[in-house]
Amino acid sequence: MTKEEYQQKYTEEDAVGWDFISDHLDKLYGEQEPQHFGNSIPYSLGGQNPLDGLSVYNSTNQTDHFHIVSYGFSDLYYNEEAFDHDFSGYGFELTMRLKKQGDENIHWAMNLMNNLAKYVFDSAKWFEEFHFIPTNSPIRLDYDTDLVGIAFVIDPELGSIETPNGRVDFLQMVAITQKELDMLWENPKTAETAKLIEELRKDNPLLITDLDRK
Repeated sequence: MTKEEYQQKYTEEDAVGWDFISDHLDKLYGEQEPQHFGNSIPYSLGGQNPLDGLSVYNSTNQTDHFHIVSYGFSDLYYNEEAFDHDFSGYGFELTMRLKKQGDENIHWAMNLMNNLAKYVFDSAKWFEEFHFIPTNSPIRLDYDTDLVGIAFVIDPELGSIETPNGRVDFLQMVAITQKELDMLWENPKTAETAKLIEELRKDNPLLITDLDRK
């Protein structure tokens, strides 16, 4: 597609990047209608949440879990300046898979995603596969969990997509323990994070976060 074709096909009313993400999710989840949590006031205009939206799907793959997908790190809307860039916006959207723990509370995870978005937008530092970050507290404050950090990996089902605004990687947040976090700090190299992820993947191919994992 040329820039002229982009201008002819889309208008300023089109959510170009958003639609490509939604279409990609439709290929995985078919006609399932996700829970969607939008941001009524944009962050740039004083809104509380940086992300434009979060969609939550129910998955039965491997085990029953919630699959949360962000909208907001990539370039979601018509943008002639973004056309044909290598990466769309920051080049990724976040995902997280949460094992159903007997309640429907997923707001803590969505808050965590928005807090990570604040970090990215305020610092202009982005995440890539095998990066990791501490959460400086248990990832869910009202739950007795040993998980205190996040590692990032390409979502095993969503992978990456090419959009007219550039590539989007779906970076899945994988929750890790203090012991695992300390191990990564001792040798903070991509290869070490990759090794940890492969170890976790042996018993958990989709890398679903289980708050009860020790």
